[in-house]
Amino acid sequence: MKARPYVALVFSMIFWSFSFVWFKIANKDYDPIAIIFIRLCISIVFLSVYLWVTGRFIRVKKEDRKYFFLLALFEPFLYFLGESFGLTYVSSTVGSVIISTIPVFAVIFAWVLYRERLKLINYLGVVLSFIGVLIFITTSTGSIDMNPRGLALMFLAVVSAVGYNMVLHRLTHQYNPVTIVNMQNIIGAILFLPLFLIIDLKKVLATGIVAESFGSIVLLAIFASCGAFVLFAWSVRYVGIARGNIFSNLIPVFTAIFAYFVIGDRLTARNGIGMAVVIAGLFLSQARKSTKVVVDTDFAGRSA
Repeated sequence: MKARPYVALVFSMIFWSFSFVWFKIANKDYDPIAIIFIRLCISIVFLSVYLWVTGRFIRVKKEDRKYFFLLALFEPFLYFLGESFGLTYVSSTVGSVIISTIPVFAVIFAWVLYRERLKLINYLGVVLSFIGVLIFITTSTGSIDMNPRGLALMFLAVVSAVGYNMVLHRLTHQYNPVTIVNMQNIIGAILFLPLFLIIDLKKVLATGIVAESFGSIVLLAIFASCGAFVLFAWSVRYVGIARGNIFSNLIPVFTAIFAYFVIGDRLTARNGIGMAVVIAGLFLSQARKSTKVVVDTDFAGRSA
């Protein structure tokens, strides 16, 4: 069991890394709102069928409804708005690197809200990993070569992801991961529905189904909106918010590799150095066990 949450985290990061590449492909024919809404609807079908077949539907408690709404508001709604529109201004590799700054903020908020502490060597790993991210996104002169609007939108996604993690921490001890992800996607789809009807419906009908682009949306739904979120939610229950989020620093490494082979994004020696530093920081961040996580007993419940 000790290794399984970490294996699940690695696979969730691989799926999320591919999502940056798949989005770029889908964005050739479909706008961001359409991509988000369609992938959410597909993911809802897959997860609902799974819950129905396995008989694992769980009724959401009245007192937890507000947390599920907040969960969906942060992610997918605000997160996907920031990420999807941000990726129209920056490359998939640069976007994934910005997203990988999530652990820095997640560690801070996990300590403030839940007193989830790591050892000194773990914090050094977080810092080292963040330095690797900076090396990755800066040029040889020390400047950041990216569109300011894209940068702002991607950081909206980062802030939303941190908020999502804080709420997720409250729910993972009461509901199984599939239920959590399915509920967040259902509420998220409802939030996106007006935007889709007003902004993108006519264009989607005019465009129709373009095999490569629509296929990428299906892959986003299955692996990113379903697989990655479920694996991550399950892992956080065992390793905590701070430790789990540090794995986000693997996203730019995987994305850069996938983007190089699939859509031809360029890799440099500086990117390679940044990747090596990120991975080194990741190993340090996982070097020792964190101290016991203090969880509000009001939210401690049965495991699923």
